[in-house]
Formats: sequence, structure tokens, C-alpha cells
Amino acid sequence: MPTPATNSLPQFDIVLVVLDSSAVPSSSLSAQLLLPKAMEACVANETPLFMNNPPLRVFKPMSLPSTIIKLILGLLWCIIHVVISLFSLCSHLMFNLECYLISSGLLRKYRNLQLSRVKCLAIVVDSREAKNTVKINQLLCWLKTLGVKYVCLYDIDGVLKKFFEPSMNSSRDDNSGDDLDVCANVKALDCSHREMTLECISGSDGKEGIAKAANLLCSTFLNGDRYTHESVKSESVFTETDMASALNSVGCGGPEPDLLLVYGPARCHLGFPAWRLRYTEIMHMGPLKSMKYGAVVKAFYNFSKKYQNYGK
Repeated sequence: MPTPATNSLPQFDIVLVVLDSSAVPSSSLSAQLLLPKAMEACVANETPLFMNNPPLRVFKPMSLPSTIIKLILGLLWCIIHVVISLFSLCSHLMFNLECYLISSGLLRKYRNLQLSRVKCLAIVVDSREAKNTVKINQLLCWLKTLGVKYVCLYDIDGVLKKFFEPSMNSSRDDNSGDDLDVCANVKALDCSHREMTLECISGSDGKEGIAKAANLLCSTFLNGDRYTHESVKSESVFTETDMASALNSVGCGGPEPDLLLVYGPARCHLGFPAWRLRYTEIMHMGPLKSMKYGAVVKAFYNFSKKYQNYGK
């Protein structure tokens, strides 16, 4: 028989009653047998209601001071965002205007550049942008017009090396020299006919180059080329001159650039051989697709005004 519930959930005590069917009427017996089934159905229907459903959360309305503070902070964020966007837009417009004035020759201080300090110029291009060979040729023509004598092109995947090496090899065979007329295949560009040496390197000339040079030095030392007169092996000390000669022997040597211009999204040298960047001035020029002649001239002008301490 059911007992009175003390908690929110109904509780039942199940009592097993053995009745004699002959002593109890059939109607009363069926009622007693059906009553526990009804209680089980009630428990089955009500239990998931309390076990599965999460407890109700009561949300308190926000107070007026906190709402005002949030609105003020959001308004300040929007104002700062607009100010920064306007500043970036004004800087971009001023830079484009300055590049246009430099290209037109209206600014006197950029007319006569002193390029005596730029004996070697390095150009680092992102490999994805290095496939735009039209821009590369146009940049080389600008440098040739400005009077740059030596240019080193670099991209980490070797895209520029694959593009320029056939032309460089054919030019060397025809002219019996190391100079390359980079403007030979460029049309509608006013290029001067000054000589300019072009060097193309890639990421394989970096870590792989230094590993090849180290192997060459070790093999030279182990083969007995560094023995003393008493046939006693000398101390294994390698100087900077030894390393430079080894790099030249494996084809990974070259002059140290005075100025390095980086074209691409990253503000780094993208794996350019580090041993050639001891005193190099690095300037980021932005994407290659948006390069400007005035920006190149301004980079040379800023470099000419810098003072470098080389130490003793």
C-alpha cells in the first residue's frame, strides 16, 4: 500500500500480499493487482522530469551603472579604431604623394644621390611574389638607371635563380664576361646601358652552403694539408679567411651587401646567408606588387644619411 511522501519525489513501499483467490472477490483482486502498475507508471513518467532537465537559472537584470560603463568602453574602442584607421590612411596617402614628387624630380634633395657607399645591393623577395618576373625586371632597370653596380637577388625557394640562370649563362657565353643586361627582355622601359653584375642565390646557399664549406675544411685538415714541418698535425683552428675561401670554393661566397631591401609581408631577411650581413643595413619595402620608384630612391637617400660604426 502507498505511504505518504515526505520529499518532492513520491516514495512507495512495495508490500507483497498473498491472497487466496477463493476468499477475495475477483473485482477486489484485480484492483489490488493493477494498483502497483499504476504507481510504477507514475514514477517512470515523473522521474526524468527531475533528473534530465537542468535546474532553472534566474538571470538578474543588469544594473544601470554597469550598462553605462559597457557603453562607454564600446564607444571608446570605436573612437580609437577610427583614429588609428585615419592615421594609417593619412600616412599611406602622404607616402604615395612623396613617392610621386620624388619620381617627378620636384624634391631637390633626392635628385643627386651619393651611391658611392652602395657597392653591393641585396634584394630579398618573398618566394610567392618572386614569380612576378615583370616587377623584378622593372626593379632591376630602376637600379641600373640609378647606377647600382652589383645586385644580389635572393628568394628562399630559388624561383629567381631558375628564372635568371639561363639568361646569365647565355650572356656569359656571348659576351665572355660576368655582366648581364637585365633589361634586354623588358619592353617600354627607359634603361641606361651601364654595366651591372647580377648574382642569384636561394635558401640552398644558406645552411647547406655553410655545411659544404665546413665539410671542405674538415676534409682538407684530415687529408694532411695542415701538417707542420715535423709531420705533427697542427691545432685545428680555422680563421675567418679560411671559411671565406671555403665558401668561395663551394660556390656560396660573395661580397657583403651594404644595403638589403626586403619585398614581402615579412619584416626579416627570409633566410639570407647570415655571414654576409654583418654590417648590412636592412630596409623593409612592402609588397613587391606595390613597389614605387620614389620609394627606392628614398631608401638610397636614407641610407646615405646613416652613420655606421665598424669598430676596431
